Amino acid sequence: MSNRALSPVVATVLLIVVTLVLAGTVGTVALESATLREPTQVAVDVSADADADRLTFVHRAGDPLSVDGLAVRVSVNGTPLERQPPIPFFSAAGFRPGPTGPFNSATNSSWSVGETASVELAGTNAPLFEPGDTVVVRISADGVLVVGVETIAR
Repeated sequence: MSNRALSPVVATVLLIVVTLVLAGTVGTVALESATLREPTQVAVDVSADADADRLTFVHRAGDPLSVDGLAVRVSVNGTPLERQPPIPFFSAAGFRPGPTGPFNSATNSSWSVGETASVELAGTNAPLFEPGDTVVVRISADGVLVVGVETIAR
């Protein structure tokens, strides 16, 4: 009995399997890249009130943002706040209760053009704002930085 006739059949089957696996991989990558959306384009104004230790955010232009996927990171004169705001929230360590606008967990989950939101730092957070401090705010949506703003505390 000879195995010579079996070798071309096995080789053909293996070649078909490898071709199918490669085609499936290429197809999956092509479908995933087709479903990627354009990066979020947003313009946000931020002001820092040193007397009230309040940050006010105004959504000026661009795409609506899902508040549930937002992360806001604040630094004062290059030092990150000890406690960052957990957007959305109502009461959180390091912040006075009741942020306004879409940052409040009791409001809708979308932040659209024209809407204003604010958070107030509690005395238990640091550093608090002093007039003239440089405050940098970075806002990310679903892990992607969408806006970075620098302002001077007044």
